[in-house]
Amino acid sequence: MNAVAVLLKKPTRELDVFLALPRPTRILLITNMIYAFVLPVIEIFVGAYIMRSSNDPATVARYQLAVYTGIPITFLINGFLLNHVNISRLYSFGMLLSGLSMLMMMNLESLTLSGVGIAGVLMGCSFGFFWANRDFLALNTTNDSTRNYYYGLETFFYTITGIVVPLAVGAFFAKTESNGWFAGNINTAYKMVTVGVFILTILSSIVIHREQYKKPELKGFLYFKFHSLWKKMLVLAGLKGLAQGYLVTAPAILIMRLVGNEGSLGFVQGISGIATAILLYLMGRTTKPSQRIYIFMIGIAIFLVGTLANGIMYSAAGVIIFVLCKVLFAPFHDIGYFPTQMRVIDIVSKIEKRNEFTYIFNHEFGLYAGRFIGLVLFIVLAHDVSEEFALKYALIIIGLLQVASIPVAKQVISNLNEMEKQ
Repeated sequence: MNAVAVLLKKPTRELDVFLALPRPTRILLITNMIYAFVLPVIEIFVGAYIMRSSNDPATVARYQLAVYTGIPITFLINGFLLNHVNISRLYSFGMLLSGLSMLMMMNLESLTLSGVGIAGVLMGCSFGFFWANRDFLALNTTNDSTRNYYYGLETFFYTITGIVVPLAVGAFFAKTESNGWFAGNINTAYKMVTVGVFILTILSSIVIHREQYKKPELKGFLYFKFHSLWKKMLVLAGLKGLAQGYLVTAPAILIMRLVGNEGSLGFVQGISGIATAILLYLMGRTTKPSQRIYIFMIGIAIFLVGTLANGIMYSAAGVIIFVLCKVLFAPFHDIGYFPTQMRVIDIVSKIEKRNEFTYIFNHEFGLYAGRFIGLVLFIVLAHDVSEEFALKYALIIIGLLQVASIPVAKQVISNLNEMEKQ
């Protein structure tokens, strides 16, 4: 409560804290804040568009699987390009490519398996260029003492846009249908939103070029043998990946099936309110590195409650509870996870005398393994058992598996503390 009182009494102090960061860190944060308006559209409404056009949850899952397949491939390509192309250009290219992928998807005459697959891989490539370079820049422009604040501020803004953007876009789609805008053609509304997304990607690309980031020297980044601490981090990455596939795919399917249309989708995403975002900022601003594990555990508990509510109730109310828990889970989990990952990279890269991108690249394959297993599980259950079974029980399975990540995270942090004392 003391931290809240201080922040409310001296709001300008928060601007001073931000301005005290090094310029490269500030430019990176501003770029990510602009792109944060794009991510909710990509993560929520692309899935809803596919669901509306195909009426097939498995098609949504296949699209997402194609996205996740494109990411590690692009991480590999990005590693080779970093020796020859400015990192800011690769970063901005990834953001622009996400807009182009959406344009391609919206202009497909029919959602064939090949068309959805190509659009998905292209979107995966955009994420690959974005996340590979974003993680590398975040690692090199922050240190362990500033990462709670960095990720707290970033997740605060992502949470705000995760509330505001779905509400605004969902309302726009609902008004399009109810008022007969564009002759009631919802696909035209989707295309207009896509144009807006593309404009934002251009703006964020301009901002990132306002700083000259140091060119990394990558003499090699492909390795297959790693320190035991990094292997534990990869297990944690795999478990995180299991949840990620569902967090992007399941909400759109569940809401379109059990709640309503895109207007409902935006309302349900936004209903958690601005209090969540403020709470997350406060955590990033006031918590210490030693408290990351507790933030991580809270996130896991929230996610499990949401999956159980959805599976037991399997109704509009259950979906609303699940989505509210999902909105809370992701930032809680990330504030605990990402600074820990970065600290592990700091230490292991020095021990093994390898560049940091080696671990950023390898980490992506840990995530991909989890995403692949999770999405294939959903597709198999939906195809061989039933769609309802997949939507009800696969999420509970994923939620229970997330609990297994708590002892792994504790062990990683314990090993980190021991190594730092040496």
